[in-house]
Amino acid sequence: MTENLNNALTLPDNAQKQMEKAVKEMLLALGENPNREGLQETPKRVAKAWLEFFSGLYENPGDHLKTRFSSENCKTPVIVRDIPFISFCEHHLLPVTGKVHLAYLPNGREVTGLSKLARMVNGYARRPQLQERLTRQICEALMTDLEAKAALVLIEAEHACMSLRGIRAQNSQTLTFEVAGEWEENLTKRQEIFSLLKQQPF
Repeated sequence: MTENLNNALTLPDNAQKQMEKAVKEMLLALGENPNREGLQETPKRVAKAWLEFFSGLYENPGDHLKTRFSSENCKTPVIVRDIPFISFCEHHLLPVTGKVHLAYLPNGREVTGLSKLARMVNGYARRPQLQERLTRQICEALMTDLEAKAALVLIEAEHACMSLRGIRAQNSQTLTFEVAGEWEENLTKRQEIFSLLKQQPF
């Protein structure tokens, strides 16, 4: 059975205590003394940080896009570049940092606030993630929750699991994109949107 990774989870009542216990066990497994002065508060700090890092698990990020404004005359793409995000790869739970560039074609009735787009992006990012899935989820939210006619999402990111361990490839970037709606089959329009997303700042 495939789990729906778009659905919000429910945070257990004892989540922080469970996490503190797990961190303490990991320190012991490393041969450390979790009771020494420098580590006494570490389990609590780590648990609190992780609850913040993964807060997107407990919301439906697409709901941010349901706050809309009437815009009957908006017939051109809305483009937002350089939305910063921090996520964590689900394989090693190491940071993934980067920028989201997105564009959508309004449905001719409504648009959403620009801050809502950033909140949606960060809601999906603050989860154990795959960059490919994150790209797809953002694009799907634009099409489903915002009811856009077309959407294109491009993500540029650096993965700590590439730079801190294994091959240690410093400064390597991973690019992913997803396109949907009217732009999916229209190669000319798609190329135009890509050019606008990657255009140098004014």
